[in-house]
Amino acid sequence: MAGRFARSWSLMKASADVLRSDKSLLMFPLASSICCLLVAASFLIPVIAAMVAAGDVAEQGHRMTAGGYVLMFLFYLAQYLVIIFFNTALAAAALARLRGEETSFGEGMAVARSRIVSIVGYALIAATVGLVLRALQERLGLIGRLVVGFLGLAWTVATFLVVPVLASQDVGPTEAISRSVELLKRTWGENIIGNAGIGVVFGLLMFLAVVVAALLVGGAFATQSMAAIIVAIVIVVVGLTMLGLIQASLQGIYAAALYRYAEDGEVGYGFDQAMLEQAFKPKK
Repeated sequence: MAGRFARSWSLMKASADVLRSDKSLLMFPLASSICCLLVAASFLIPVIAAMVAAGDVAEQGHRMTAGGYVLMFLFYLAQYLVIIFFNTALAAAALARLRGEETSFGEGMAVARSRIVSIVGYALIAATVGLVLRALQERLGLIGRLVVGFLGLAWTVATFLVVPVLASQDVGPTEAISRSVELLKRTWGENIIGNAGIGVVFGLLMFLAVVVAALLVGGAFATQSMAAIIVAIVIVVVGLTMLGLIQASLQGIYAAALYRYAEDGEVGYGFDQAMLEQAFKPKK
């Protein structure tokens, strides 16, 4: 177990080297986050306003109506479309950087735009899966949550390399999913969870950041100074936002590097051959 975390830490540091060499990669998750917030606002504000106007906020039942499912599907579709689009752009830019090429935000976006049909198709699939999982969770209670957790994990593993596939190959969404499954079976299989330590590392960092943020804001309130409170809140918001952007960027670079090695057997910029071979150790 210690070896797995050590390799994950090494992979994260190598991803960080790539990010340090091209900080424009941070722009993709930033743009994605802004667009996701706008999409959420465009759905939630009218819905909440309509519920308040109808006076039925408190009377809503636990079981969702057919109209509710349609609205949720459209929301999932819009969110997935935004996320997959910008993730594809990030993967395209990361792959170019890993090949030692110069890249830019505009070039990554251009690749994503050229794959828009496949991205929409994959967003439709992802939204459908998300809606089905939500329906199972709602109807089956505790058992549903367990089933959803298992199926969600299986879906995440199966589609781990779909975005890099879309960024590098002009294929349809179903073919991209099949290719992702094929690459993972051939090299990683079930070992993906043990080697994907970026989420664990950033989970710990986020926990520490929240603790520090609580102390900072608490200290600011103790001073009873409005200026100190505002400064503390701004620092916390900017800090947590940057941490989230860095994590999203590193995960995109990490996935792109693993895809490149699985597909072509080549080591990208900043990554060590032996380190990636350990990450891609076949299941026995």
